[in-house]
Amino acid sequence: MPSDPSIDIRPVAAEDNVVWRALWTGYLAFYETTVPEDVYATTFDRLLSDDPWMPSGRLAWVGGKAVGLVHYLYHAHCWRVERVCYLQDLYAAPEARGTGVGRALIQAVYAQADADGAPVVYWTTQDHNTTARRLYDRIATLTPFIKYQR
Repeated sequence: MPSDPSIDIRPVAAEDNVVWRALWTGYLAFYETTVPEDVYATTFDRLLSDDPWMPSGRLAWVGGKAVGLVHYLYHAHCWRVERVCYLQDLYAAPEARGTGVGRALIQAVYAQADADGAPVVYWTTQDHNTTARRLYDRIATLTPFIKYQR
C-alpha cells in the first residue's frame, strides 16, 4: 500500500504500452544500456501474461501521469519451500524522484509478495547508486552478497 495516497500504483495494462515504454527507456538509459525492439515487445507481453512464472509490472501514477515502474518475478528457491520474489527493475522519472514513488512501488511489490505467500523480496543495484541506496537502506536489509555474472 503506497504511503502517499496521491500515488496510484496499478498493474501494467495493455493500454499502457506507450507510457511503460517511455519509462523503461528512461530506466535503461540510466543504466547506460539499450535493448532491441524484440526485447521491448517480449517484455511487455510477459508483463501482461497470467503465467505466475512470468514477470509482473506495476506503474506509479500521479495526477494522471505515469511516473514510475517496477518489474518483479517469482522463482523457486532451493533453501525454501515458498517461491521468492526478485524485484528486477525499479524506476522513477526524474521529476518524480524524492516524492515517494520509489518507496510506493517497492511497498506494492512487498504487498503482492505477501499476498502470494513469497516471504522474501530481493533486488540488486549498482554500488554507486547512492540516491536509491538511501531509500533501500531504510526499507530493506543490505546483504553481504556480491553478484557474479557470465
